[in-house]
Order: sequence, then structure tokens, then C-alpha cells
Amino acid sequence: MPAPISEEQNRRDREVLLDAAEGLFYEHGIRAVGMDAVRAGAGLPLKRIYRFFPAKEELLVEVLRRRDRRWRGDLAEHVGREDDPRARVAAVFDWLAEWFTRPGFRGCAWINAFGEMGTASEAVLAEVRAHKEAFRAQVEGWVRDAGGGREEADAVFLLAEGAIVTAGISGGPAPARRARAAAERLLQTR
Repeated sequence: MPAPISEEQNRRDREVLLDAAEGLFYEHGIRAVGMDAVRAGAGLPLKRIYRFFPAKEELLVEVLRRRDRRWRGDLAEHVGREDDPRARVAAVFDWLAEWFTRPGFRGCAWINAFGEMGTASEAVLAEVRAHKEAFRAQVEGWVRDAGGGREEADAVFLLAEGAIVTAGISGGPAPARRARAAAERLLQTR
């Protein structure tokens, strides 16, 4: 009889699984990646994978949740390096520009998930909406600190979202730079 699996091994295997699924879903698309590809990428038996996540949808939701924590955390860390509130808003776009140039950049994981899953999965839709609302709230906080109100915060958020979608299609940092300039002009009028 095999030895029981430790909590530490469970934690490591779960992280390996999430890493593999995230990479595959982001690079190839959700529908294009079957669970056999996830199994091969994670090096775990399917039976073990399904113990962690009984359905692919549940795996995808956790991938998106984990990516959200990391993505928004990295953004907040970058923005937090700036002392001046207006520089913090500009730093959002600087961070986006850097992200757009990373190898393998394929746009917004949440927009991609929504594009593939649409309203077919309430759980995925809820996770996409939660991410977008949390990102909007982050942006609103930085814009308010810079003297802007809700209207300016919504505009800056839309500039950031537009830059992300545009860069996902066209590639390169130019959309973030153009959006940064527009956000700076918007906040100068305050």
C-alpha cells in the first residue's frame, strides 16, 4: 500500500497543476487544451488532478483567481514605488507597457477566458467580473489620491483596459504609452 500523501506534497502538486494549466490555457486557449495536456504538463495522473478539481471549469476558475492575486499584487508593488500620486497613475501604464513586452504575452487572461467561455460558465463569468471590478477599484484609489473623481477613475480604467486589449491584438508597448499620455492629460485638467 502506498504511503499517504502529505499536506506539503498536496500543496506542491496543486501548485504544479495550477502552473501547468495556467501556462497552457494562456498560450493555447482554454477550449484547445484538454485535460490530457494538463496532465502531461503537470506530470500528475488524471485521477489526482480530478481530486483537486473535479471539473475543468473549477480548475480554470482557480487559475484565474490565483493569476488575479499575482497580477494585481505585482501592479500594486510597482505603483507603490512612486511617492507622487500622479506618478502612481502613470506607473500603472508603465507597468502595462513592460508586461506587454514579456515573451508569450497574449493579452488579458480574463478577456480571453470571457471570449472563449462567454456566458456558458457562470463561475468563469463571475471570476472575470470580480477581477475587472477589483482592478477598477485599484485604479480608482490611485486616481482619487491624484485628485481625480469617479469620472476620471472610470476614464483611466477604460484607458488601461483599452491598452490591454489593443496590445493583445497588436503587440508591443505603444498602446500603454498612448493611454498613459491620455491619462496624464486627463488628470492635468483637475
